[in-house]
Amino acid sequence: MHTDQKIKKTKKRTPLISLVGQPNSGKTTLFNFLSGKNYKTVNYPGSTVEYSISKILSKYSIDANILDSPGIISLVPASPDEKISISSLHSHPEFGTPDLIIVTVDSSQLSRHLLLVKQLIDSGFNVIVALTMKDILHKKGFDISEKRLGEMLGCIVVSVDGKTGKGIDNLLKQVNDNIGNAKIGREISLQRLPHNLRKESLLESYREIESIEKEVLYSKSSLLNNEPVNLAKINEQLVVLNPGRTQNLPDAQSMKLDRILLHKYWGLAMFAIVMTITFTFIFWLASPLMDIVNEGFTFASDIAVSLMGDTWYGNLISEGIISGVGSVLVFLPQIVLLFLILGLLEDSGYLARGAMIVDKPLSKIGLNGKSFVPMLSGFACAIPAIMATRTITNKRERFLTIFIVPLMSCSARLPVYALLIAFLFPPESPWLGGIALTAIYIFSIASSLIIASIVNKFSTKLSGDSGHSSFILELPAYRKPKFNVVVMKTLDNAMQYVKKAGPIILYLSIILWFLTYFPNHSPGIDTTGKSDSEIAELTNSERIATSYASELGKFIEPALKPIGMDWRVGVSLIATLAAREVFVSSLALTFKVTESGEDIQNSILNSMRNATIEGTDQKLFTTATSAGLIIFFVFAMQCISTIAIVRKETGSWKMPVIQLVMFTGIAYVLTFITVNGLRLLGVN
Repeated sequence: MHTDQKIKKTKKRTPLISLVGQPNSGKTTLFNFLSGKNYKTVNYPGSTVEYSISKILSKYSIDANILDSPGIISLVPASPDEKISISSLHSHPEFGTPDLIIVTVDSSQLSRHLLLVKQLIDSGFNVIVALTMKDILHKKGFDISEKRLGEMLGCIVVSVDGKTGKGIDNLLKQVNDNIGNAKIGREISLQRLPHNLRKESLLESYREIESIEKEVLYSKSSLLNNEPVNLAKINEQLVVLNPGRTQNLPDAQSMKLDRILLHKYWGLAMFAIVMTITFTFIFWLASPLMDIVNEGFTFASDIAVSLMGDTWYGNLISEGIISGVGSVLVFLPQIVLLFLILGLLEDSGYLARGAMIVDKPLSKIGLNGKSFVPMLSGFACAIPAIMATRTITNKRERFLTIFIVPLMSCSARLPVYALLIAFLFPPESPWLGGIALTAIYIFSIASSLIIASIVNKFSTKLSGDSGHSSFILELPAYRKPKFNVVVMKTLDNAMQYVKKAGPIILYLSIILWFLTYFPNHSPGIDTTGKSDSEIAELTNSERIATSYASELGKFIEPALKPIGMDWRVGVSLIATLAAREVFVSSLALTFKVTESGEDIQNSILNSMRNATIEGTDQKLFTTATSAGLIIFFVFAMQCISTIAIVRKETGSWKMPVIQLVMFTGIAYVLTFITVNGLRLLGVN
């Protein structure tokens, strides 16, 4: 017992340094500098809130962990995610109480940033202030006295530049001295953290902050010319919040740009242009990169088949595993481009303006301005779009956005729409197809907004919430994006997608492979005059026709008959769980289409025109059933990748299961109404 106690006492605990600061204060840039970009990103236990943890670079000779948590405005949380981040400050679930907190403060925005500093000091934390953005302050013609600011706050203040590394050595010297003097393992009571911002105490805090600001800021030109410091002039150009006047914009250049970018009409036009370019890049530029990834996995799959032959394990490796992994990585170009563009827009200060422009209309249905970019991105792919909702701080609004993103008509639906529109309209009138495709997209947008409004009202009644969307957003000064920081964050998000969503997609892909491969009854096939590729296609079609998936298709056939379809369409719908675009190739297999290249679509269309419901002379594909299928694909959530990423982002299976059941139910009911309604009107 005595020995165990002795070991427990002498066990060394690695000190913890927490990086805290408001969004856009240079916190993550400083973290990347101290960690050497060698960090891991994980979730707080029991939540989807992410933080990054790393050892301080060995060259600095400080044995400590450094933790970068999400940006916060104050110690009074405005959302469930912020509550988790703030609660973890007093005692992190894994690493305990921080021995030291480094607070990043934008020196050109003192009046807003010092509130968080004062709250941390008043709560009893061991604090060092890292002053950032001094270059912006200097451009305005002002400077700041670190010594005087430290005296007035009662803590150490150090100026740093996360881009050049200037001031880092001084900061680390202070860190080393403070960690050595800090009482390891001390407890910070949650009771000491502020729980509300009462008007009187808030105004008193800002009066104190204003007096600090007047003491520590000075005009460089006045100092140079030995002139007395004109505090009134300084305060006209810097942001100061007090009860006597409104908040000024932080910088004249930002004010000039905002006259255009936040204009009632020009602002909307500019926002539409920026979002169109973003959407075009995600949809167009990613396409060839996705083709390269897809061709790479196809090549690997072909090699697996050639090495292992047409065996069950060869098919498992080539179709189940390689194609399963490919279904994950094929979306990486879109994810990387999305987060790269969003990162650049956010770092430049424009994303906050865009969110402000569209906030008012979206607030009517329980969303806010930050919901727009994920919804728009959903037209390219739901996966990166759902990941983009991380910028929405309010949990309720974020989950509502995630809920409706799958209703956006993603690029995977395009092959299906193209095939069905080609069936419905003559090839000599392509403009009719263009109108039809436009109508489909407008219909998907309108439907998603209606469903969001209904879900918002329903959830409001259940929760007792007011249902009004709150949207408070800082408009940061425009600045040149830090490209290396944005790239690192983009790559980190991409790796999170691969690591966390990938395994779930792979498991479901293998299950789907099992259903479409076994029991692998292959009746005799007439191979006379057939090429090897044609024989392979025929073998696959026969295998699917006798597989467990076909049995499942026949099992659900009674549900398909009311909407004018049979088990063959059912098999194709089941196959679309891997990816919606699989519907086209699945139809080709099911209807034994063996042509390739440009002739495959015409062959599928001819097979569709000639196909009849088994045992009858009734046409399987008609105007009514094809229109019904389009409606079905608009609503049905047939994408295991989306299901997996919703599970990952929400932290449970509850939402993806609700989406799967609800959207599939809506899809079925509206398909039934469409098919039978058109039949009643004589359109068949």
